[in-house]
Amino acid sequence: MPTYKEIQDYVRVTRSFVPKTCWIANILAEHGLTKRVAANRTNPDSRMHPCPAAKREALTAAMQELGALP
Repeated sequence: MPTYKEIQDYVRVTRSFVPKTCWIANILAEHGLTKRVAANRTNPDSRMHPCPAAKREALTAAMQELGALP
């Protein structure tokens, strides 16, 4: 599985934007691939910065290309 930094670098080169790590975590969580809830999360039931709809499709496709998603 690629690291968050590798995903950010790949998206920057191929999609011309740099995703926040919380966007990556949001997409991984939607696919059931996160191991735990972050210790610094203020509310375990909601996200402060979920992945925006405008970036979701491009980020998901890039993560699939890297093998981070099935």
